[in-house]
Amino acid sequence: MYKELAKGTATYMHLHLSGLYYYPIKSCAGTSVDRAQTDERGVIGDREYMVVDSDGHFITQREYPGMALIQPQRDDTGILRISAPEISTLTVDPLEGEEHRQITVWRYTGPAIDMGNQAAQWFSDYLGTPARLVRQDHSHKRAVNPQYALSDRDETSFSDAYPFLIISQASLDDLNSRLDSALPMNRFRPNLVVAGSNPFAEDTWTRIRIGSLSLAIVKPCARCVTTTVDQSTGKKGVEPLRTLAKFRQTTATNDVMFGQNVIYADPSSQPRGGMLCIGDPVEVLATKSQ
Repeated sequence: MYKELAKGTATYMHLHLSGLYYYPIKSCAGTSVDRAQTDERGVIGDREYMVVDSDGHFITQREYPGMALIQPQRDDTGILRISAPEISTLTVDPLEGEEHRQITVWRYTGPAIDMGNQAAQWFSDYLGTPARLVRQDHSHKRAVNPQYALSDRDETSFSDAYPFLIISQASLDDLNSRLDSALPMNRFRPNLVVAGSNPFAEDTWTRIRIGSLSLAIVKPCARCVTTTVDQSTGKKGVEPLRTLAKFRQTTATNDVMFGQNVIYADPSSQPRGGMLCIGDPVEVLATKSQ
């Protein structure tokens, strides 16, 4: 259940988009941008690529925290230039993908495009384990969890499960007030950061509008050990999970929640997507019933 809010409700009059990120390769470094085009799967270029093992299972910072230091830069043509410490830069052209291979992300298994032996060797050398780089097959749809979908059009890329992740700046500020050392937002790898709210206000939102995008907030994000990886050093610690567990842990599943997963709110047949820009007003259209 949720309640509709009157346009311009005072509680939410000063919300705006203060951070906008995408991650060209799943679990590698992200890119902060001032503006971004979105499509059915979220920010264009977000988690379009992924690193997999020899069996096609996805590889992340959970097991290889040094992936935080892999820096992919995507140009306007889609070409990636990938750098990391003590290894030469790799250039990946999306048009040079080779044969399809089956890949697995959590419970999803489907086709992806293998980016060839040169890319495979680069990632294998850097990670110290057999690895291959794959690109999403755009002709194949990866649906979001049907339990939270609003229509059969809801899909995502190689993100964990949903096209957008949103966090309020106030939520991070609240967390940092409880920590000995403040953490940057990049520990949580959001796409959308909203300023001007109360801490954890996003937990109560169900419908929002940012620019031309009408969005539905459908599920809290359960956080994993990736949040304990310093994104500037690739080293693991214990925070923020230790502190979050004291006040953000669910009783039902013991998951630690921080941020919210987001899909498109409009189930119509119209093309989805639009331009997002830093400074865009964020309008809260509906919240959970109290």
